[in-house]
Amino acid sequence: MTTQPAEQETFAGMPTPLYSGSPSRLMAWLDCPRRYRMQYLDRPRPAARPQRAHTSVGIATHNVLRDFWDLPPEQRTPAGVAELVRTSWIDVGFRDPEQSAAWRMRVREVVTDYLRTSDRERQPVGIERSVSLKTEQVAITGRIDRLDDRDGELVVVDYKTGRQVPTDDDARTSLPLALYAVACARMFRRPCRRVELHHVPTGTVAAHEHTEESLERKVAEAESIASDLRRADADYAEVGVESARFAPRPSALCSWCDFRAHCPEGQAQGPEKSDWAGLEPYASTDRRDS
Repeated sequence: MTTQPAEQETFAGMPTPLYSGSPSRLMAWLDCPRRYRMQYLDRPRPAARPQRAHTSVGIATHNVLRDFWDLPPEQRTPAGVAELVRTSWIDVGFRDPEQSAAWRMRVREVVTDYLRTSDRERQPVGIERSVSLKTEQVAITGRIDRLDDRDGELVVVDYKTGRQVPTDDDARTSLPLALYAVACARMFRRPCRRVELHHVPTGTVAAHEHTEESLERKVAEAESIASDLRRADADYAEVGVESARFAPRPSALCSWCDFRAHCPEGQAQGPEKSDWAGLEPYASTDRRDS
């Protein structure tokens, strides 16, 4: 008697499972299929380069803005921010101790200035809140930096700390922000259409007010990407790194890629950026950055 494989016995006739992932996973595929493969599929995963300074600054800034709202109201002061920066600081990727110290002071200043414009008495609905969204095709899970209540409607807030100041068009086209808005509306059963990108160094707020139709288009976009990923993941499971679905997508991002050492096409795009190249010019001593 022929015995059918257990997988066929278990799944024959059952609906196709939802594709599970995060917005970051979807965006990694769009940026570069090879980087996606190395980051999410290869096991053991290829060694990534050490963390850069701008990543350390970004993580520390996010952690301070997270922990600030756990402080008692009377400690939500510049001194309270300074202590959070001190305890949250990540001294990795900087050129030297002097550059690290200068950036720690800068982060303390910009976070303090940013929070001066916030209503420190109004507690956000969520801080680094995990949210999830299910459709007939996908199950998306992610974490939002902040969720506000503005006159009964929810607003998704994402912090940005890099050199580039985001625009309203960046907020409008952001797939993760739109998915978070849909997820929050369903989870809290309250309207959530406004998404904002807060550039902490400048205090700039880029925003977009979605419609039901624009949110539906973003969900459809996520489902389309997930459909591609489902096929790519299945192909990888069958043939591994020989799959033709994971061709590199060379671009200016290659100079910053954590997996550049494993990609000849990426290395051909130009020299690798230094550990501190992503920092904004801070002082005359920083002009040596490249």
